[in-house]
Amino acid sequence: MHRFGWVARRAAASLGCEGPGVRRRGGRDTALRCAASLAAAGGGRPPCARLPPPARGGTVRWSSAAKASAVKINEKASREKILTLESMNPQVKAVEYAVRGPIVLKAGEIEKELRKGIKKPFTEVIKANIGDAHAMGQRPITFLRQVVALCTYPNLLDSPSFPEDAKKRARRILQGCGGNSLGSYSASQGINCIREDVASYIERRDGGVPADPDNIYLTTGASDGIATILKILVSGGGKSRTGVMIPIPQYPLYSAAISELDAIQVNYYLDEENCWALDVNELRRSLNEAKAYCNPKVLCIINPGNPTGQVQNRKCIEDVIHFAWEEKLFLLADEVYQDNVYSEGCQFHSFKKILYEMGPEYYNNVELASFHSTSKGYMGECGYRGGYMEVINLHPEIKGQLVKLLSVRLCPPVSGQAAMDIVVNPPVPGEESYSQFIKEKESVLNNLAKKAKLTEDMFNKVPGIHCNPLQGAMYAFPRIFIPSKAIEEAKAHKMAPDMFYCMKLLEETGICVVPGSGFGQREGSYHFRMTILPPVEKLKILLEKVKDFHIKFLEKYA
Repeated sequence: MHRFGWVARRAAASLGCEGPGVRRRGGRDTALRCAASLAAAGGGRPPCARLPPPARGGTVRWSSAAKASAVKINEKASREKILTLESMNPQVKAVEYAVRGPIVLKAGEIEKELRKGIKKPFTEVIKANIGDAHAMGQRPITFLRQVVALCTYPNLLDSPSFPEDAKKRARRILQGCGGNSLGSYSASQGINCIREDVASYIERRDGGVPADPDNIYLTTGASDGIATILKILVSGGGKSRTGVMIPIPQYPLYSAAISELDAIQVNYYLDEENCWALDVNELRRSLNEAKAYCNPKVLCIINPGNPTGQVQNRKCIEDVIHFAWEEKLFLLADEVYQDNVYSEGCQFHSFKKILYEMGPEYYNNVELASFHSTSKGYMGECGYRGGYMEVINLHPEIKGQLVKLLSVRLCPPVSGQAAMDIVVNPPVPGEESYSQFIKEKESVLNNLAKKAKLTEDMFNKVPGIHCNPLQGAMYAFPRIFIPSKAIEEAKAHKMAPDMFYCMKLLEETGICVVPGSGFGQREGSYHFRMTILPPVEKLKILLEKVKDFHIKFLEKYA
């Protein structure tokens, strides 16, 4: 209204309605009435003195015509926006993130309609699009929350309600904080004692392979670390522009970050017929083709896989490391699901451990960044945005550049750092909280293993759906058959066929999943990704609804 009044006063002043010899009555209202009178009179000079006086208190009653006229004046005074779709950063416009894309926006609209009482064939939207464990009903790990609570409100350290092992960890974290407060900035690389705990965790996990706290960088979730490393790796122009090799299907963070940095995405395809295995021959094909148009120098691996759920065996990891060493590629190992391994015969092997065991020729030369997070595993603490990366064999001068880049964002959330500390420094046998901690941890992981098998079995009973074993992580990525008639209708709606399928699934059942086209897939194949996080009973209902929908979909478009 401030701008609206200014425009009207300016118009009034230009007509002589304000200034020397002109009586100001009602301030802004007089000017507005003058401007409105001018518009109503078709542009002639308004007889300001003959305008009716404002009501008591200086309020003018506006006719609808006067309001409309004043709005027109305001519109004419508006200038073009500086920031438009045409003028914005084209790299940002190119970014796509399917996990929170159009299908999720539509789900939000449907939720609003349900709250307004609009009738649907369902009573709730089930958001199976994202791995948000606590939003799906998973309960927090008690010990982690106790330590973070103590760090957040240190007065609780005197409370007998908290166990001593939680208090011990909280005191240690607080001693590493400025002013003994979680509210202070930390060092850009993260709180020193927490980086020490991360290094100790890596050594235990990898059977004694040494880890240096100076190579540990605490991050705002794993995503922040991945984006930061990519930012420092990307350079060049034309055919020398950095190429980043990513698996297809991939987690859309990678394609989004590559787009934002204007790097070159180099796809290599996982073998769906062989349980989404990674084949070095496919890596070589992808690399050799990419050399014609870019400079491939980064190889990204997601293990266990997202969205595909495969767990790589030792031989596969050795082959990948040898390939990276041979081709001089910087390795990124996304290992945020390292605790989420379910299938018998499968085991998580860290790239760092295998690299070390392959001997000094590899261990002293291959540049490797590994990532972990509080968001997945058994913790599911997505909202704390806690994570770390370990970067080895980095050039000393680049190390300084990395710290400089991290310092621009000051530090990762300190509460997230505290949460990460409990992931890497949990209760141990003999401590007061150990029995409850291990019971909660095993309950979460056993439940996820049960749901992984349930999902695989139920999908594979549905005609036109095939689901590979869910060896790890927390998603299914089933392949779906879409009839040609449905593909034609999708084209008519300017949608990818699997987007059309997922939109129909949402509108008819309330189930929100992400189309496979958002992750990448081989031409002519169609998939969707859904999380297995819902409680078992709700997951069964979800799977039954998908089955019924798919059968009806095939019948309709046969």
